[in-house]
Amino acid sequence: MIGQGSIVRAENLRKIYRRGAEDVVAVDNVSFEVAPGEFLAIVGPSGAGKSTLLQLIGVMDNPTSGKMSIAGSEVSGLSDAARTRLRRETIGFVFQHFGLLPTLTVAENIGLPLLLSRERSRDRVEFLLERVGLAHRRNHRPAELSGGEMQRVAIARALVNQPRFLLADEPTGNLDSVNSAAILRLFQELRQDGLTIIAVTHNEEFARSADRRLTLRDGKVVS
Repeated sequence: MIGQGSIVRAENLRKIYRRGAEDVVAVDNVSFEVAPGEFLAIVGPSGAGKSTLLQLIGVMDNPTSGKMSIAGSEVSGLSDAARTRLRRETIGFVFQHFGLLPTLTVAENIGLPLLLSRERSRDRVEFLLERVGLAHRRNHRPAELSGGEMQRVAIARALVNQPRFLLADEPTGNLDSVNSAAILRLFQELRQDGLTIIAVTHNEEFARSADRRLTLRDGKVVS
């Protein structure tokens, strides 16, 4: 039974791509829900459908069939403008590649989404600098940071609009073991603060730290 209070709710999701003369079923009849405050790890081998599922959860693509609801909104019925607004206001994105603008300082990178949404909140940026442990780096640029520091900037930027949940794609994929452990600790702290987190990962330690894991194989949920 899919709960009505879910932040994310998927029902019988299928996503089929056309590749040459064949149809490729990337996500095959997947159903799950994510409760507020839950930390869900999505795991599975390469080609299992994790990235496609992430795109569906992030409202970056539509399913071929089935339903995807985000914070109570059925995504397929929304206009492009409404989908963009839903992404901006509801979902924070963290990717394997940090996506920082090299000419901006740490503080400016974190605050960039506020500029795009025509909002100003220096207090919010300062709070997040402290939260991710980078207040002393506020005026540095990405080239002066370690990989772990750059990922912490990316996480703070994802949180600046106070999203309902954080969607992370291999957040430790480009990091060494020391920096991976630091990012994992940050995610655990955010989870303890009540943030809902959905993360695709190949990092077994990261997956073990989640409340629950969703294992995909050949587009299907196997556990």
